[in-house]
Amino acid sequence: MSELNYVLLEQIEKSDRIKYFDYLLMADESEEVVKEYLFDGDLFAIILDGKAAGAVLFTFETHDVVELKNIAISCNETGKGIGKLVIEKAFSIYKKRNYKRMIVGTANSSIDNLAFYQKAGFRMYEIKKDFFKKYPQPIYENGIRALDMLMFYKELQVPLMKQSR
Repeated sequence: MSELNYVLLEQIEKSDRIKYFDYLLMADESEEVVKEYLFDGDLFAIILDGKAAGAVLFTFETHDVVELKNIAISCNETGKGIGKLVIEKAFSIYKKRNYKRMIVGTANSSIDNLAFYQKAGFRMYEIKKDFFKKYPQPIYENGIRALDMLMFYKELQVPLMKQSR
């Protein structure tokens, strides 16, 4: 049994979401942008050893597509597999709610995120050119300016294959 099974996702009511604003800013540097989606979708606190260690926010693209909008884990908890477990728990939650696909976007400059999402089973499907040019301040990561949003998806429901006769 993995020692990370004690990570819990606790859904946060809209009235309490502002308490998790600083976590969301860890993954999205623009206060203005985070304020635009803070009260959308489902926000979960990432609970580790009974205390909040991060937050994850999901929005809904369509009736069967959920978007992982923001995930942030405290700096002293990164690199321990917590993010992967959070993603796996989210797959389970939204699969049970009959969502067929989860999507996520990350910047072209977010090298670690690009690897993380692919290791979690996501596949690239779209590039939103110049997405980050609308941000009030330029964002740089790994010496690269964030310009484009790379979109990934993961199927949550396995499509039934047609049987041949």
